[in-house]
Amino acid sequence: MQRDGSPLFHVVLHEPCIPNNTGNIGRTCLAMGAALHLIEPLGFDLGEKAVRRAGLDYWPRLSPSVYPDWSSYLRRHPGARRWFFEPRLGRPHFAAEFGVGDHLVFGKETGSLPESVIAGQVDRLVSIPLCSGERSLNLATAVCVGLAEGVRQLAFDGRVDLSGGIELST
Repeated sequence: MQRDGSPLFHVVLHEPCIPNNTGNIGRTCLAMGAALHLIEPLGFDLGEKAVRRAGLDYWPRLSPSVYPDWSSYLRRHPGARRWFFEPRLGRPHFAAEFGVGDHLVFGKETGSLPESVIAGQVDRLVSIPLCSGERSLNLATAVCVGLAEGVRQLAFDGRVDLSGGIELST
């Protein structure tokens, strides 16, 4: 988080299916100062009992935003700068120039983002380079790679200070 409490990045999961992945991603978001946004339908229950049973003691601090659909998310964040992570489309993620407050959008575990989400976003498509023949990374791993690259870029450019944790530089 930035000093003013706003997130360094926003992680957007479009219809995530696997609760363990989303839990892992939530913990990564907390550790790296990012907000988590979940686009329904979800493949799991986020009720208090389910969260407690899963041992997600950090979940209340994360306080993810949940949207009934992609359109609802877009209405809530109309001016957001988005990067769409796709397994085999777009330039390498490290060639994108991430900025404070950017939204990093990931598809569900069982497939890519829908065409309706990425249509017209050619300049915002990024991928994580993989060895030939490998289909993709686990969603939680991909989110971690994307966030880590964003933080690395901000630190390299002097926009964040990593000496005492991740903080926006002044």
